[in-house]
Amino acid sequence: MIELSNYGYCPTLEEISEYIKNPLFNTFCLHMATKYNIDSKIEFSKCSWEPGWNIKFKKSGKSLCTIYPRHNYFTVLIVVGNKDKEQVEVLLPNFSPELQNIYRQTKEGNGQKWLMIDVEDRDSLYEDILRLVDIRKNR
Repeated sequence: MIELSNYGYCPTLEEISEYIKNPLFNTFCLHMATKYNIDSKIEFSKCSWEPGWNIKFKKSGKSLCTIYPRHNYFTVLIVVGNKDKEQVEVLLPNFSPELQNIYRQTKEGNGQKWLMIDVEDRDSLYEDILRLVDIRKNR
């Protein structure tokens, strides 16, 4: 079993997948690779909020989302910045009640909302994440 807080050992995507133990993680990574033609990048974060290994998806230097591995699920971080905020808020009524609640509960700082969304199943919340990534990609 990998230790996500061990800076001395960078896990592979396969090892992270084994750690998560949820096939939706591989589905999500494949979706990002095929739809946006981007590969994941495994990075170590030293921030006090969420230290350890995570998976970033970036396109043209722009962060689309970051995945934080968990046991049996994963958390997706999507930053809604000033450029995305208006479009997200117009579309918010069309998102799932869970995503609307996460958005409203997330405090804004420096004009950004850092949405931390737990993913366990391929449900409406999962589809919301894909829509938010599309908004970030197309701005």
